[in-house]
Amino acid sequence: MSLVLAPVGAVVRLVWQTVFLALGQVWANKIRAILTALGIIIGVASVIAVISFLEAGRKWMLNEIDSAVGSRTMWIWGKVPEADRGVISWSDVRVTVTEARLLLERAPSIEEITPLCQRNWEVAYGRETVRGASVMGVWPSWHEIESRQVRLGRPLARIDDEERRQVCLINEQAIEELKLDVDPVGDFLLINGRRFLIIGVLETKEGGGIFGGGQPRTEVFIPFNTHKTMDPYSGTWFQANMVDADAADDARAEVRFVLRTHRGLSGDDEDTFGMEVVQNAIEMFNNFARVVTLGAGVVVGISLFVGGIGIMNIMLVSVSERTREIGLRKAVGAKPPVVLLQFLVEAVVLCLVGGLVGLAIGVGLTKITALAPDFPIKEIKVPAFAIIIGLGFSAMVGVVFGILPAIKAARLNPIDALRHE
Repeated sequence: MSLVLAPVGAVVRLVWQTVFLALGQVWANKIRAILTALGIIIGVASVIAVISFLEAGRKWMLNEIDSAVGSRTMWIWGKVPEADRGVISWSDVRVTVTEARLLLERAPSIEEITPLCQRNWEVAYGRETVRGASVMGVWPSWHEIESRQVRLGRPLARIDDEERRQVCLINEQAIEELKLDVDPVGDFLLINGRRFLIIGVLETKEGGGIFGGGQPRTEVFIPFNTHKTMDPYSGTWFQANMVDADAADDARAEVRFVLRTHRGLSGDDEDTFGMEVVQNAIEMFNNFARVVTLGAGVVVGISLFVGGIGIMNIMLVSVSERTREIGLRKAVGAKPPVVLLQFLVEAVVLCLVGGLVGLAIGVGLTKITALAPDFPIKEIKVPAFAIIIGLGFSAMVGVVFGILPAIKAARLNPIDALRHE
C-alpha cells in the first residue's frame, strides 16, 4: 500500500510546491500579472454579474406574475375567427355563464372559475365622486381565484348573484378617495346612478413594477348578474384557477374539448374562443432568459478567449526569460513532465488569481446595483453555480492557453538553455 501511495504523495508535494512557486512569480511581477489577467478578470466578473442579474430578474419576474395574477391562473374569452371576420359578430362567440358551469363540471383540471365583466362607471358617496372607477361583476369564487380576502364585512355570496342584489365590495383605496368612514360597511354608494349597499372592504392589491406601476385605484366589485342587468352588452370573459400550475396543457385540452363540443364545432372549424395560461407566459419568459444567458455567455466567452491569449503570450515571454533557469533545473535532473507541470500550474494559478479578483468585482457590482434607489430588485444573491462556472472557466483557460508555453519549456535542450543569453 505504501508503495502505491508514495508516487501519489510525491506528485501532490510537487504540485503544492509548484503552486507556491507560481504565487511567488505572480507576486514578483504584480503589475504585469494584473494586466495579463485583465481579460480573465473582466470575463469572470461578467459571468458573475450576468448570471446573478438574470437569476434575480427571473425570480423577481415570477414573483411579480404570481403576486399579480397567480401562477395557476387561466383566462378564456370569445374570439371571432379570422376567416369569419365581418360574417359573425362578437356577440355570437362570447362566452356565457352556461359555459362557465360546463367547464367547472367537465374539465377536471379547472378548480375554480368565475365569469367577469367590467365597466368604468361614476361612483359617488355624498359630495365625493370618482369618475371612471373600475366596477367589475364577479362570482363569489372570484375571492379564491384572486386571493383577495375581505378585511371588513363579508364576501359576496351566491344568493347575491342569484337575486341580483345591489350590494358591493370596495377596496381600501376607495375609502380614501370617496372619504368614507373607516368602517364603511352598511353605507350606500351610487354606482352609475344606482344605490348599492357596501357589504365588505377588500385589501388594495397594488400592481408591481410591471403591472400598473404600483398605483392603486378605486375598485368596486358587484355580483355578476347585477352587473349584466345594468349593462347587458358588456364583454364577458372567464378567469379560472387550475388545480396545479403544471396542469396547463391538460387544462387547455379540456377547455378546448368542452367548448368545441358545446358550440358544435367540427374538426375543420376554427376555435371561436381564445385561451391564455399564466404558465405559458412564465415559460416564454424562461425561454427568453435562456436566450439572453446564451448571448451573454458568448460575449463573456470572447472576453475569456482574449484573456487566454494574453496568458499564453506572457507565459511564452516567461519561458524565454527563464530559459537558463529551465536549463539548470534539467541539468540537475528535472524531467520534462516536471517542467511542463511547473509552467502549466503557473498559468492556471495566474488565471485563478484573476478569477478570484473578477469574482470579488462581480459580487461588488451586484451589491452596489441592488442598493440603487430606483432599482426594482432589492435582493440579488450570487448563485453557487455562477461561482463554480466563473472559476472553472478561468482554470480551464489556464490549462488550454498555458499548455503550449509549458510544452515549449519542457522540450528545451538543457545544453542550449544553459548557453542562452
